[in-house]
Amino acid sequence: MDISVVIPLFNEEESLPELMAWINTVMIANNFSYEAIFVDDGSTDDSWQVINQLKEEYSTVRAIKFRRNYGKSAALNVGFAATKGDVVITMDADLQDSPDEIPELYRRVREEKYDLISGWKKKRYDPITKTIPTKLFNAATRKMSGIKLNDFNCGLKAYRNDVVKTIEVYGEMHRYIPVIAKWAGFSKIGEQVVEHRARKYGVTKFGLSRFVNGFLDLLSIFFVGKFGKRPMHFFGSLGVLSFLLGTIMALWMIGVKLYHIAMHIPYKREITDQPLFYIALVAIVVGSQMFLTGFVAELVTRSAPERNQYLIEKEIN
Repeated sequence: MDISVVIPLFNEEESLPELMAWINTVMIANNFSYEAIFVDDGSTDDSWQVINQLKEEYSTVRAIKFRRNYGKSAALNVGFAATKGDVVITMDADLQDSPDEIPELYRRVREEKYDLISGWKKKRYDPITKTIPTKLFNAATRKMSGIKLNDFNCGLKAYRNDVVKTIEVYGEMHRYIPVIAKWAGFSKIGEQVVEHRARKYGVTKFGLSRFVNGFLDLLSIFFVGKFGKRPMHFFGSLGVLSFLLGTIMALWMIGVKLYHIAMHIPYKREITDQPLFYIALVAIVVGSQMFLTGFVAELVTRSAPERNQYLIEKEIN
């Protein structure tokens, strides 16, 4: 099979027939063999009934329905597990992503050997309250990940099948799939300018909380990807640095007092009366705790059953 199209959705009953007809037209025009996998993320409208009707009309339709709303990341993760196509395309169900982009995305993955192509909605139809925070997150993600993409959160992406079978998407991490793929060893990541269409039906399903959750997930990806198998390197380094800094400050205060005593110079202030003493004490305590945290995390990591599981691309026997 050439292409698997994974479509996560939540309350999109109005747009589904038009979207499926559009996808089918594009696939037939390009002689692609394909499957369309709809993942209903606990919709409360008639989306599931519409999908059942589409299944009767299109034999290429497959569908999964959650009992409740788990989020887009969960829907994508389950959809990825179900794919059979050589190339996997993800798109939103609200008709803001154009299926006309699929042939070029497919060609670049197959012919140019990209692991992942991420869409870039260069011209957007979103309100400024959404576009400005998105630009800030994209800039922060570029800086932390080293991946030169303009739009990490675009729902329209193309992957080699082994990419989606390797990575795990959870929480709010769907917006950072390129980062997850890079940490998994899939480094050939490209970008393609795609059309962003104004929403035709319904309303957006994302609130302001996604920006807070997105930032926390970015930190999680950065930490787990870089220090997941060696937490002592992170906590231990910071702990030793804090402990040494506090010790140096404490020794300096003690040295100053001893110098005054030895030289018979009046020294009226007690060490415990100085703010620096408490700063040093906090630094020593925090440093000790961080070192112990790293030590415990290292023990947990070494006891984990997947501690020596690594992604092997090829093997010759």
